Amino acid sequence: MYNITKTCEIKTLFLDIGGVLLTNGWGHESRKMAVERFGLNEDELEDKHERSFDTYELGKMTLNEYLDRVVFDEPRTFSREDFKTFMFDQSHALDGHIDFFKEVKKKYQFKMIAVSNEGRELNEHRIHHFKLDELFDAYICSCYVHLHKPDIDMLRMACDVSHTHPRNALYVDDSLMLIDVGRSFGLQTLHFRGLDPAKEYFHTINI
Repeated sequence: MYNITKTCEIKTLFLDIGGVLLTNGWGHESRKMAVERFGLNEDELEDKHERSFDTYELGKMTLNEYLDRVVFDEPRTFSREDFKTFMFDQSHALDGHIDFFKEVKKKYQFKMIAVSNEGRELNEHRIHHFKLDELFDAYICSCYVHLHKPDIDMLRMACDVSHTHPRNALYVDDSLMLIDVGRSFGLQTLHFRGLDPAKEYFHTINI
């Protein structure tokens, strides 16, 4: 049900956010809902999104600049603030996931580092709205470090910031490709496929 590597003592968890703790911040389904809600052309929106979103996630474009290119490049019958509110409202906590990882942190005294691709305004909304500072000790997020997973330098930076050797870090992500990247860097890994398998994993490992 999930792919894991278990070798050395775990001291630090590197956690993805979207797909592990929360829904994705601005994924395909959210954009499809925006098309229906605001009467947009889906093909045009997706084309402009694909050309701009990586730059936004890398922290090289503000959310307003992204929206200028993708949505408000022509007159609209709705306001920028209405659209931004809609974007922020697409983020939802996955039921029980944040509390579970808080319990894991408390039980094992792990350092917890976010390793996530996210644009600044969306990221900061999610951190504050879902009180992620109560879980994480640091954020290695694309908008802050100007790197983008699967760039292995993000994992290297997470190790440096947390003073953790790769063999003593557990990387949790819902993307199997990114898990493979983490494993190639020497991290222990857990391919996150849901809360129940994760609970089983943490109940059986010898830390």
